[in-house]
Amino acid sequence: FISLCATGRFMAATEDLNFELDLNDNSTSDYESITPEQVLTLSAPTQDYLCPLSANVYGIDFLAFKIRDIRSGRTLFTVERDKDAPNIDLSTLTPEQEEAVRCISYDFGPDFLTLESIGTMLEFSVGPKEVPSFRMIERHYYKDQLVKSYDFTFGFCIPNSTNTWEAIYDVPPLPESLRREMEASPYATQSDSFYFVGDSLIMHNKAKYAYTAEGALA
Repeated sequence: FISLCATGRFMAATEDLNFELDLNDNSTSDYESITPEQVLTLSAPTQDYLCPLSANVYGIDFLAFKIRDIRSGRTLFTVERDKDAPNIDLSTLTPEQEEAVRCISYDFGPDFLTLESIGTMLEFSVGPKEVPSFRMIERHYYKDQLVKSYDFTFGFCIPNSTNTWEAIYDVPPLPESLRREMEASPYATQSDSFYFVGDSLIMHNKAKYAYTAEGALA
């Protein structure tokens, strides 16, 4: 069992960048040519997933996930896979089932937008192939505006291992007007999470966020 604290870089959104290749064509046929540098130029959420589930040739499987407020230590969200659940044949999933596997919705409550630092803990297993360098790029958007971008590197993973990836998100203050808009527009805030081994895209997941009073009471 391996535990490692990820190194990360935060990039604030200051301008929209033009992207020469069309990554919003609802096609995963050319996913092998997509690089980290390309997804770092995206200025809006992708319309579809940029790689198929079969791109995960390393057998990486997410087992548990937790989000916490660094300052208070309070757990904001936690989920753990049922260890007794049978393995799923991903090739048999319907489009609706695949969407449920690859996209998660959160409602954190309005106070979430004022937090200064957020910590995440991801527990994952690796298949029989070694993973030379595991990297996650996460792009957060409000509607079609890039709000923040994170770039974390886990590094080498030995075959058939279970690993814990801890990441710290230092969140810069958002303008008051933008916070109010995000609170008033549930699930208009979205993120794309791209997972690379070296320069090869192997996974792409999405998330949607709400910050309602009801979420604060959940």
